Amino acid sequence: MILTDDTTATETRPMVRAADVRKRFGPVEVLKGIDLTVAPGEVSCLLGPSGSGKSTFLRCINHLERIDGGQLWVDGDLVGYRRQARRLHELRAAEVARRRRDIGMVFQRFNLFPHLTALGNIIEAPVRVLGTSREQARAEAARLLERVGLADKARSYPGQLSGGQQQRVAIARALAMRPKLMLFDEPTSALDPELVGDVLAVMKGLAADGMTMVVVTHEMGFAREVADSVAFLDDGVVVESGPPAEVLGAPRHERTRAFLDKVL
Repeated sequence: MILTDDTTATETRPMVRAADVRKRFGPVEVLKGIDLTVAPGEVSCLLGPSGSGKSTFLRCINHLERIDGGQLWVDGDLVGYRRQARRLHELRAAEVARRRRDIGMVFQRFNLFPHLTALGNIIEAPVRVLGTSREQARAEAARLLERVGLADKARSYPGQLSGGQQQRVAIARALAMRPKLMLFDEPTSALDPELVGDVLAVMKGLAADGMTMVVVTHEMGFAREVADSVAFLDDGVVVESGPPAEVLGAPRHERTRAFLDKVL
């Protein structure tokens, strides 16, 4: 792959930049040329119907899916590739994993280790991946559990927690790696309605603290209140994007209006 672009200066470069990103599963092209920019400290919400490519794009940012065209940068580094003689060469798995440490991801399902307590789930990666001492990791995990409102659940196992509590542990686990970017893939979609508020409150707190976040969500209230930018995706492309007040309040595209008429 030939290198066609470069990042901007450190003080102005985006945290996430996608240029003509494409992804295909067999004969089906799921992403058909995504262009998106997320600034440091920004909360960007990705909206759209099921099958529009939102979750696939999120997984591409973390290189859980390999893109088939275009380019992706996270904090100035090409996702999945290195530069050499003005060409791009795919990274080895170990280097991909190293770069992925800086990106936290929270999935629809909580993916907690069932045999570990909440505290154990949070300290596992810092100890094994970052080489943090167990004492330091435990202290940080206790702080994070307090931050997500679960200080009294440190010794509870996932099976003893509600879905909302498990999701908050999952958020704390991602934060334990001290990421520069957080990705959320419909983090409330698997929760009972009465449990959604606690998870969204944690995410609002992260946004207030300046965490850069890309959030795939159907929570229109969260997008309207917290997001700095909103992108509406349909059929593998960004139909329109901009501030929430514009995209949600006065959409320009008929497809966006039709979607919002059904969900608002």
